[in-house]
Amino acid sequence: MRVFTVTAERGASGAWVLECDELGVVSQTRRLDRAADEVAEAIAFQSGLKLGEFDIKVVPILSAEVESLRKRADDLGVKAKAASDEATAARSALARKLKAEGFTLREMGQVLGVSYQRASELAAG
Repeated sequence: MRVFTVTAERGASGAWVLECDELGVVSQTRRLDRAADEVAEAIAFQSGLKLGEFDIKVVPILSAEVESLRKRADDLGVKAKAASDEATAARSALARKLKAEGFTLREMGQVLGVSYQRASELAAG
């Protein structure tokens, strides 16, 4: 399926200016989440394709400061997910060890700081 890239740059009025350089399509929208819908018909007309025969990738153009903050937030989100996954694996290993040593589910839950139902899930792997 063909994919057209549309850049979206926020204008002074708050509207987003949409451009598909490949086809010379220019449009605008008040809401970024509606950008693809706003340019779809124009792209279909200019490309000769029917709606549904192509996808649209909207790429917001952000100020350097906003882009830097977005990248930092994304990077921290990836690190947080990795730390969360590591913590879950460590809790699961602890739960399995407690189970192997004969702890009850309620005791395991208390040691782990979770419900006994969650302790059971963690011990199961």
